[in-house]
Amino acid sequence: MVRTRAALLVLLLLGLAGCTSHRRAEPEPTPSPDLTSPPTAVAVNPGPFEAGPVAPPATGAYLGAWIKPEFLTHAGRVEAVDQLEESLDRPLDIVNTYRRFDQMVGTTSDAELLDNGATLMVSWATGDNRSILAGEHDALIRKQARKIRAVRKPLLLRVRWEMDRPNLRATMWSAADYVAAYRYIWDIFREERVKNVSWVFCPTAEGFARGEAAAFYPGDDVVDWTCVDVYAGNQFQPVGVLMGDFLRWAAQRPKPIVIGEFGVAKAWGSAGRAAWLRDAQRTFKANPQIKAVVYFESNPEGNGPKQQFQLAGDRPAFRAFSALTEDPYFNP
Repeated sequence: MVRTRAALLVLLLLGLAGCTSHRRAEPEPTPSPDLTSPPTAVAVNPGPFEAGPVAPPATGAYLGAWIKPEFLTHAGRVEAVDQLEESLDRPLDIVNTYRRFDQMVGTTSDAELLDNGATLMVSWATGDNRSILAGEHDALIRKQARKIRAVRKPLLLRVRWEMDRPNLRATMWSAADYVAAYRYIWDIFREERVKNVSWVFCPTAEGFARGEAAAFYPGDDVVDWTCVDVYAGNQFQPVGVLMGDFLRWAAQRPKPIVIGEFGVAKAWGSAGRAAWLRDAQRTFKANPQIKAVVYFESNPEGNGPKQQFQLAGDRPAFRAFSALTEDPYFNP
């Protein structure tokens, strides 16, 4: 699939914090699990779902990705999406994009992706929660709200995704502070009459496994989609095992699920990666509350092999991913 490239070659800073968010300690590899057993499934909420402007498909799930561009320009960003879509011979339903607190939505490349039918998932790295609550960033938040409103198309908004990560505690302060700041931002967007946002709550699978992530939940009244980021990075376990605690928690809420980021590290070898992706395909389909899945197609700079997730260049792994994208279930 070929898009018209944006002529503007202005540097687009894509929220590099998002691109390096998975740099963690690297323990010794765990034994290879059995990826041929039945996938993990839970008794999901059958709906109907309260999903906001981005409605889930009636059956199946949307497919999306974050694709790190070779060049951080508007044209480079669109070209990266084009190249993946051409390799898969299909368009992406969702394109994930990272923004720092002061980076606005509505860029030239945002507009081109939206015009070509993609739904943007904006991963917004908001700042210190207590300074937000003190009103120090009201003008910035209102500016972002107006920029998003001007887009005039539905998008998904992840307000400080992975807020439960231990390395963010200095700015998150506590779960209660995050909840209060999230609701503070939500109130400003309501005051600015923003009606094209589906609000996404997206911690990590590890946070649910530790028993910490649920405390960050802002409430059913201000969340449209629940979400989790799940990786076979340091631990090579089936995706259903890695996110099992999240699935059990999410099943209690009338919300569709988006897998905001998922990936399998190159450290586990081509055959292992392919097997993990085949298991992920079965697991996503076994949990019909999952209405969107978004791959993290990136090798973040400075990370070791257990935190490198790009599939391009790994033929067996990419073939397994292609099989997932060709599945009618992920073409709703």
